[in-house]
Amino acid sequence: MRKCFQQLLIPRRSLPMATQVSLNSSLPPDPPKCTPPSDRSSFMSLFPTLATSLSCDPTTTDLHPHLSAHISSLLHYTVPGGKMNRGLSVPATYQLLVPPSTTTTHELQLANTLGWTVELLQAFFLVADDIMDGSITRRGQPCWYKKQDIGLGAFNDSIILETCVYSIIRNYFRSEPYYLDLLENMLEVTKFTTYGQSLDTLSAHNFTQVKGQPNSLDSFDMSRYSAIVKYKTSYYSFYLPVSLAMNIAGIKDPELFKGAKTILLEMGHYFQVTDDFLDCFGDPEVTGKVGTDIQDGKCSWIVVKALEIASDEQKKILALHYGSQKTEDVEVVKELYNKLDLIEKYNAYETQFYADILEHIEKVCAGNAIPKEVFTTFLNRIYKRTS
Repeated sequence: MRKCFQQLLIPRRSLPMATQVSLNSSLPPDPPKCTPPSDRSSFMSLFPTLATSLSCDPTTTDLHPHLSAHISSLLHYTVPGGKMNRGLSVPATYQLLVPPSTTTTHELQLANTLGWTVELLQAFFLVADDIMDGSITRRGQPCWYKKQDIGLGAFNDSIILETCVYSIIRNYFRSEPYYLDLLENMLEVTKFTTYGQSLDTLSAHNFTQVKGQPNSLDSFDMSRYSAIVKYKTSYYSFYLPVSLAMNIAGIKDPELFKGAKTILLEMGHYFQVTDDFLDCFGDPEVTGKVGTDIQDGKCSWIVVKALEIASDEQKKILALHYGSQKTEDVEVVKELYNKLDLIEKYNAYETQFYADILEHIEKVCAGNAIPKEVFTTFLNRIYKRTS
């Protein structure tokens, strides 16, 4: 496995995220300069130039005195700062798909630039998600909408972040033969993610309408949970970065995309299960956010698994206390989770997932044009993570 991927690995857990460009130009601008091979430092070095060009849109120069500073602040506050795994995965995957002897500096720069579209899409989702969830912190700092001078105007800011995705694609890729593939890929995954977000939000809202009533948790089952995860998280966090890299690598075979999707959606499911686990049992100092799944009445893996093994009396307790903002109710739910030994249940799930996914990677990549390192690199980054 190439050395550059070692820089992307997340610490393992032990358990009991310039130059102006012209939109009117007939030719796309050169991508911001970076030094190959693609790694975190070269990837991050592109952001200031991209942020400057996005905050000073040449088609709206009259707005620059009024809006550029706000957009620049929005970009710098909400886009970098995370682990950047989604964005970094685009150039990293591209370098696995294309032989080094045929890769040019220009192509690596394009792959890095495309990676930032995934991070911008992520920022768009997170800013809106924090508003809907009523979250307090994100990445160890107040959520964007919680800033005193922002408020609910953050919702419109999230839409600005989405438009930045397509500004970059248009500016840097419209002369490329895979331009339409990039657009269709991004549009479809964005659509799927909004479906997943809708199902997640509706599930929580519908539950709160009947909280405490008999059978109020009946809709919280693994089928609904898996659908939420598939569409809200797995497509954009796992499938999108790899499929974008496949697009710019010139891969067209639908079967190769199908095989990649199968594995990556499985990984996405595990990733979200871990997210749910950390929301309840993780350390906020490490995760960078205070978990609110219990208070929000989320259809999370933790509560679904609890319902699968709880007695009728324990289900009544969950129905009465789950989804409440009261500290004492949250503590009752967590105490029940401990009684049901959900940490051990999660550990068992994680162990089985790891064995199964390695077997699936071997099968899909046997005689395949996609190297298995594309998938094992993802796996190394998410397995036993702490945040």
